[in-house]
Order: sequence, then structure tokens, then C-alpha cells
Amino acid sequence: MDVDTRLLRSFVAVAEEGSLTHAARRLYVSQPALTKQIRQLETLLGTALFTRSRSGMALTEAGRVLAAQAPALLADWDRTLADTRRAARAQAKILRVGFLASAANEATPRIVAAFSRLRPDWRVEMRQSSWADPTAGLDSGDTDVALVRLPFPGQEALRVTELFAEPRVVALAESHPLAAREVIDFSELLDEPFVAAPAQTGAWRDHWLATDERAGRPPRIGAVTEHPDDWLTAIANGHGIALAPESAARYYARPGIAYRPLTGVGPTRVAVARPPHADTDAVVQDFVGCCVTS
Repeated sequence: MDVDTRLLRSFVAVAEEGSLTHAARRLYVSQPALTKQIRQLETLLGTALFTRSRSGMALTEAGRVLAAQAPALLADWDRTLADTRRAARAQAKILRVGFLASAANEATPRIVAAFSRLRPDWRVEMRQSSWADPTAGLDSGDTDVALVRLPFPGQEALRVTELFAEPRVVALAESHPLAAREVIDFSELLDEPFVAAPAQTGAWRDHWLATDERAGRPPRIGAVTEHPDDWLTAIANGHGIALAPESAARYYARPGIAYRPLTGVGPTRVAVARPPHADTDAVVQDFVGCCVTS
């Protein structure tokens, strides 16, 4: 019997979190999808792994045995996979760099150019991730290093070097009454519907909803999107407003959308992130160095 490692990761997350809701947020999946994965694993093993109650998910005896051994099994697999990918990458001399929309802005070409001068026999392959994965491919191992925006769920398990900060602004339809204002205070937006990232992105979503600046008032969600085009369309159609980095006015200028300076919220921070095993990866470290100096 073969068990998909994805199912084991889902099991470990629920076992460690003790909650389907928290585990789904950690894994960037919906709760129904996670529930289906747990049931699929239980069917494959022929036994219940959890007892479900209002207080959470408690491990059965069989579940405790699996929970004791699965993390080490997954860690061994991750190391094997990482070593294999590093070998393949070194052979092809390709560095996979993940990024979110406009993550490093105008600095990105400078970073890539600096790295190319440092390692002329290597090629940088830029891979854009949707907002459903704020780690920009690091969590899945699809990228070697990533340009990201802080904070995001799971960053404590990665090596993260902050590069710079930029103000957050508000994006809203040009027909919105507040679009006529030169500067808007966030307190005027508390009752507005917002275009948000998926709920499972946790701290990432909260940052762009400015939950820390709401004094406990929950945000209104007008639409949920994962990609810039859908985000722009939702704003232009009046489904909600959104916070954005100041550079979005340059990268995502679009008829029907206005970007206005905002007071009452802190900036957004850009960083370069990589997994812990990259500490001994000279190529990744060279790229990080180029990020810091460019």
C-alpha cells in the first residue's frame, strides 16, 4: 500500500494543531479539502486516526503511533527530495526564484543582473506564485529562494532577510466617493467591504486587511481572489476596496481604479526567504547577498 506524502503532511498538521481549522490555515487549504484528505488516509489505513468533538481533533491509539513516526519519515523524505533537486539544479545550473506579484519591484532586475555577473554560468528562473501561497513556492519545494512580503504563515520555519519597506495605499474604484480625496485615513475604511486573499493564508491575509489597526472590529469581505487580474477586476467592479503596496500604482495601473495614499497603517515589508538547508548552499547564499546589496 502506497500513501501519498501529502496525506501524511495533512495528518501531521491536524495532529500538531489539534484543530482542522488551524491545520487548514497552516497548509493553505480549505477545511473541507483537509477533512477529505484525512478521511482518505483513514480509508487507506483501515482505521480511524482521530476522534472528532467540539473541542477539536483527538488522536486515537493508532493515530498516536502514526503521529510519533510520521514527522521523522517526512523529514527524511524532504531531505532526500531537497538533495535530489539541488543535484538536478546544479547540473542544469538553474536557480528557481519564487516571487509574489511585484514583490521586489524595481529591485528585481538589479538583483538578477548582479547574480548573473557573480555566477555567469547560472540562469535565474523566476516563478510567480498566486496569493494562495505567500511562501512563493518554498513550502512545496518548487523554488529554491523567494522574494516575499511579510508577514506570512510559516515564515518562522524559514530563513528570512528583510530588504526594504514601502507604504501601503488603498486601491478603490474611481467611482468610489473617497476616490476624490488626496489622502485617506484608514479609520474611514473600517466599514468598507474588502477584496481579500484566501482565508487559509492567515497572517498574510490579516496584514492586507490591516486587522491590527482595526481595534478588534472584524473586516467586511466583499470578494476573495488569488491573482492580480481577479483582484483588479473585483475592485474595478465595486466588490470592495483593498490595501496594496505603493508600487501597485505603477505595476497595476488600470482604468477604473484609483490608488490613494493612506494614513493610519504601517508599511509593507519585502524580504528574501529560503529554507534552512540553504545555509550551506553557496548559490542561494550568493543570490541572497545580491538581494541585500542591490
